[in-house]
Amino acid sequence: MNKNRIIAVMRFIFYGFIVRPVLLIILGLNVRHLNRMKIRKLRLIAANHNSHLDTMVIMSLFKLRDLPKIKVVAAKDYFCKTPLLAWFSINIIGIIPIDRSGNGKDPLQPVMQALEDGYTVVIFPEGSRGDPEKLKPLKYGVAKIVESNPEIDIIPVFMYGLGKSLPKGEALLVPFVCEVNIGNPIVWEGDRTKLIDELGESFDNLKQEIEPKEWF
Repeated sequence: MNKNRIIAVMRFIFYGFIVRPVLLIILGLNVRHLNRMKIRKLRLIAANHNSHLDTMVIMSLFKLRDLPKIKVVAAKDYFCKTPLLAWFSINIIGIIPIDRSGNGKDPLQPVMQALEDGYTVVIFPEGSRGDPEKLKPLKYGVAKIVESNPEIDIIPVFMYGLGKSLPKGEALLVPFVCEVNIGNPIVWEGDRTKLIDELGESFDNLKQEIEPKEWF
């Protein structure tokens, strides 16, 4: 068995037998419109960001056979602190490590390369985690990526509850029912500001759809 095959098997075991059971048993994920996540072509998955659980939840939404085709954008300074953690994060979790140090290199270049190599990429347009269940202003990086790859759809994904299950700075997982709502594709129409506005509006609509409604 070659190296790539071994890594693929390890990734299958990690997500299929560890991540998914933990998320389903402890968090009780409620997912809406899962059919919109099907990989029919190259896509950019754009999700809100409140917790380190976000990456695991997004990756668990894909079919296990599709995992080798998926990469998720993540901070290099957090996920690659040690050689062992870096190896695990890149090969098993499936991250694209982004250097946020501002050393002169384009931090989006690895994302562009992953798309060119045929991967579907998961990105968090807020950049970093915000306060639990609060959406931060969206950054223009996602618009730059799509501008360079206008044939790629953006699939918005809004998650609620993960910021309460594992808030920033906490290490203890708290059981909490979490909602995931998947939106319709957003396409490039030649305007960065318009794309960011559409993505923000989509997040707002997806959030409203899963908010508890009062009984009258």
